[in-house]
Amino acid sequence: MTYDLIVIGAGPGGYVCAIRAAQLGLKTAIVEKRKTLGGTCANVGCIPSKALLHATELFEEAGHGFAAFGIEIPAPKLNLPAMMKHKADTVASNVGGVAMLMKKNKVDTHYGLGTITAPGKVEVTADGGTKTTLETKAIVIATGSDVASLRGGDGQMVAIDEKVIVSSTGALELDHVPGHLVIVGAGVIGLELGSVWKRLGAKVTAVEYTDKCLGGMDAELGKQFQRLMEKQGMIFHMSSKVTKVETTGAGARVTFEPVAGGAATGLDCDVVLIATGRVPYTTGLGLEAVGVALERGRVIIDDHFQTNIPGIYAIGDVVRGAMLAHKAEEEGVALAEQLAGQAGHVNYNVIPGVVYTFPEVASIGRTEEELKAAGIAYKVGKFPFAANGRARANRTTEGFAKVLADATTDRVLGVHILGAGAGDLIHEAAVLMEFGGSAEDLARTCHAHPTMSEAVKEAALAVEKRAIHM
Repeated sequence: MTYDLIVIGAGPGGYVCAIRAAQLGLKTAIVEKRKTLGGTCANVGCIPSKALLHATELFEEAGHGFAAFGIEIPAPKLNLPAMMKHKADTVASNVGGVAMLMKKNKVDTHYGLGTITAPGKVEVTADGGTKTTLETKAIVIATGSDVASLRGGDGQMVAIDEKVIVSSTGALELDHVPGHLVIVGAGVIGLELGSVWKRLGAKVTAVEYTDKCLGGMDAELGKQFQRLMEKQGMIFHMSSKVTKVETTGAGARVTFEPVAGGAATGLDCDVVLIATGRVPYTTGLGLEAVGVALERGRVIIDDHFQTNIPGIYAIGDVVRGAMLAHKAEEEGVALAEQLAGQAGHVNYNVIPGVVYTFPEVASIGRTEEELKAAGIAYKVGKFPFAANGRARANRTTEGFAKVLADATTDRVLGVHILGAGAGDLIHEAAVLMEFGGSAEDLARTCHAHPTMSEAVKEAALAVEKRAIHM
């Protein structure tokens, strides 16, 4: 069977690339080793974690927030199996939706391990061992990423059993609320999942190698976020190196020591979540045999997503840049359009990042640290949600919005928000920045009152020290 395009991997980048290619008239197929489509995101990542985050936020609000609004109810009772069913139903709906989109757009789906045997040839090995060779004009590698492993002080890799020592996958499948959950890493995935189990009653401790949470995000945002998580009861050990993770009769023990040197500390716990990041997944693709160049595990591509082998392309988590589902989607669309003779592109300066804790954290563009390092003169406008009328009415006054604008041109270079609904609010900044807008443009745009979004407008006004409500 011959195609114009074969996409290996049916995650956000892969399936979106396939859909767009089919829309543009290319005969397209997608190869997926899982029995369901949607990749890590839909099956064991973004979607199931958000289902549990939302459910546990409701549980927390019912147990601790309703009384302040004059709503008196008995203490809520956790039905964990029902909550997990909600998660499973959400996953099923999403992966089913992707399968429907494949049929709607006439994209052929081949289930099995896809291996590139030569330029233009993909061998698909089904679960039963049956091999089928597909031919194509172009191949797209969109196989995503896998959990980064952790090496202990003895040089051995920490064994993940997904029961006591778990990855994010296992943390989404726990059949009980752990008494004490220790997270190795204070990044996005660890803190999102830690907040899930914290709201359900677990003691949660995070051990982080660096001196700040959410590495790569605006430092002020990270510091304030950590304070809010500590206020919620989460415990942090920063600048600490984990040297051993071992199972015990009662659970597990995590040993760590200060990065700068010092005495080791041991923490006994029920469950350990290894959340030290993710790495590109290229196992079984046959890249070495074909000659596709890699660098530190990532597939090397040019500015048009092509590898060093003509006709073989790559997008998403396996290539350079942030490991974000929406970044992969944008690359998938751009590549499909380029293959169809159009001028697809991705603006990497305007890709938002969101942490779906409560409150949420959202960033887009440059941080203050990046602007200082680049020697770019900038102005800062900040506005606290404590001064926002809707936030007061909702009792969601924690956090702030911050706008960074070029000191000379006033063009918005970055926006950073910590607060309820930050993941939605950030997109008015995304649209503004996509069109090269200024802080003045945002400041003069009428925002409905009372809304949380008014805080973003006020932050833009504050760039020129003319915020109204502060």
